[in-house]
Amino acid sequence: MTRRNLLALLSAFGLAPYISAFEGGGAATSVEPLKLSDAEWKKRLTPAQFDVLRLAGTERPHTSPLNGEKRNGRYHCAGCDLALFTADMKFDSGTGWPSFHSTLPGVFVTSTDFKLIWPRTEYHCARCGGHHGHIFDDGPAPTGKRYCNNGVALTFKAVA
Repeated sequence: MTRRNLLALLSAFGLAPYISAFEGGGAATSVEPLKLSDAEWKKRLTPAQFDVLRLAGTERPHTSPLNGEKRNGRYHCAGCDLALFTADMKFDSGTGWPSFHSTLPGVFVTSTDFKLIWPRTEYHCARCGGHHGHIFDDGPAPTGKRYCNNGVALTFKAVA
């Protein structure tokens, strides 16, 4: 089921008010949107990236090399290169996916995901709309949040 179909279904059941809250400490509207056709996305992304970013798939845990990344730098959206997280925001959650306790301001938009019956907060890149993962309330201080990100949805740029 595509995100578009899911949102239509939720609207039909009167659950639309649970969709599209902003997350990340800033208004995502300041980010210039990037809209491409599926064909253009397929040219730009690998099949695994397309599955996660455009179809809201999930990579298998412990498969991303970024899970063990320890260098100083920034994590960017693999779809549009928007900077999302700094290395200081990353922590080892033990889940098998890169996890972060906070984000750069205004880089994500959230929605409610009912794929596993109970609601979860899903987050998407504010520029390209790419699915990155889910937010959980079991992260460390200062936020208590855990942004559980698919590694394939990220690129890492080291800073000396």
